[in-house]
Amino acid sequence: MRGVSVAGPRAGKHGAKTEKLAVPEAEVVPPYKVVLHNDDVTPMDFVVDALKRFFIPDHDAALEIMRAAHREGSALVAVMPLEHAEFQVQSAHNYARANGFPLTFSIEPA
Repeated sequence: MRGVSVAGPRAGKHGAKTEKLAVPEAEVVPPYKVVLHNDDVTPMDFVVDALKRFFIPDHDAALEIMRAAHREGSALVAVMPLEHAEFQVQSAHNYARANGFPLTFSIEPA
């Protein structure tokens, strides 16, 4: 773990000795994009449902992402840490396959 440098004991107010403690730096987790890919099989209502279940609770936002993927071939769903993205994408894929649909999301560096 990296930390901020620490100074030894110093004289503080009124001659009392104080010591600075090591404070760990916040670890920066690189962001990843989750992308929805259009297909000709998965019904639009199912896509919106999957988006709401696994990524975006807001119906209107999920609907707009589904429409963007339909128009453009793919659409940005969310930006999140890799582990979270992998879990959500796998969950969405499992849900789609269990319902007989080829709905596909991918993960790429942001």
